[in-house]
Amino acid sequence: MQALANKRIILGLTGGIACYKSAEFLRRAQDQGATFDVVMTAGAQQFITPMTFQALSGRPVHTDLWDNRSADNMAHIHLSRDADAILIAPASTNFIARLAQGLADDLLSTLCVARGDCPLIIAPAMNKEMWAHPATQRNIAQLKADGVHVIGPGSGDQACGEIGDGRMLEPMQILAELIAFFQPKSLAGKRVLITAGPTAEPIDPIRTITNRSSGKMGYAIAEAAYQAGAEVHLVSGPVRLEAPYGTKRQWVQSAREMHATVMNLAPNMDVFISVAAVADWYVTNASQHKIKKNAEQNAPMLEFAPNPDILADVAALPQAQRPFCVGFAAETEKLIEHAQAKRLRKGVPLLVGNLAQQAMDADDTQLMIFDESGHQQWPAQSKQKAAQQLVQHIARYL
Repeated sequence: MQALANKRIILGLTGGIACYKSAEFLRRAQDQGATFDVVMTAGAQQFITPMTFQALSGRPVHTDLWDNRSADNMAHIHLSRDADAILIAPASTNFIARLAQGLADDLLSTLCVARGDCPLIIAPAMNKEMWAHPATQRNIAQLKADGVHVIGPGSGDQACGEIGDGRMLEPMQILAELIAFFQPKSLAGKRVLITAGPTAEPIDPIRTITNRSSGKMGYAIAEAAYQAGAEVHLVSGPVRLEAPYGTKRQWVQSAREMHATVMNLAPNMDVFISVAAVADWYVTNASQHKIKKNAEQNAPMLEFAPNPDILADVAALPQAQRPFCVGFAAETEKLIEHAQAKRLRKGVPLLVGNLAQQAMDADDTQLMIFDESGHQQWPAQSKQKAAQQLVQHIARYL
């Protein structure tokens, strides 16, 4: 799925060493279907050449207010008229000040003033003292009041050798912010709690009993919820996935650890989406030391007890503490029968079902949605697309 298909973006660069990140960002954003027109200030050209961005974008790079390639010499007007957004990355301290004052003395600043209703996004990049300066903070506040969308900055090592706030976001973080910018903010102001991945029930300090869940569906939903404007808390079992940008992830191993973490967070949430493939039982006689293989002994006899039911326990919270609950059912047969029964048994208003043999560790899925009115089958699609559709569907219940 190309999240930026048919989007035309103006990428503006101002003077700063972070210009090198913008080249990587442009490449990755084009993989998502976006088309770019690049505009560079004189300062930006001191750090990276227009030729680099022409080669990457496959389009002419604009650097001069008086460029006569436009028939009427008004590139500052025409460039923004068909654009879906203007993104300035990096946005220097000086350029931010000029934007706040409405100055228009080169192509990029003039284009921003003349942009009409084209959205403007900036990614600040500067030394930590420059970012903290009262004038910069006043200018940022003014830009936000004017409707400019500010992403970042991040914190960390800076080119000057200092460490602190002001570092431009990384290319993939800027891409995540840009994709989120275009998504409907149907969960704005909502707090969403999501479980994802498998649990691992220890047999001894080395061995566990687990399942094939990759966590891809839960992580895709967490990403989609963030894109929809939510504050997202992700409680994850052991998976090999990066935390979706903007989410707050907490690691757990066992079902009991997941239960304790969820029950601590749930009363303060608006939505709980139980996606994790939680083990039904745990080993009661797990060994404190590695169980050694011994040819003279039989295999160890494991004893089991049921794990707490996370979804049912959240759904049973007092109404004032209970978030809107969404369950998941991964079945191998009789999906409709088992999922409908599970929704009623757990006491949740919405349940999502799929066939485990088709969905586990796959990039695509086909979801079936169950609520009090019955069920509906959604088409097979990527987990990212299904997650976005599901998030918008959940928002309608709220």
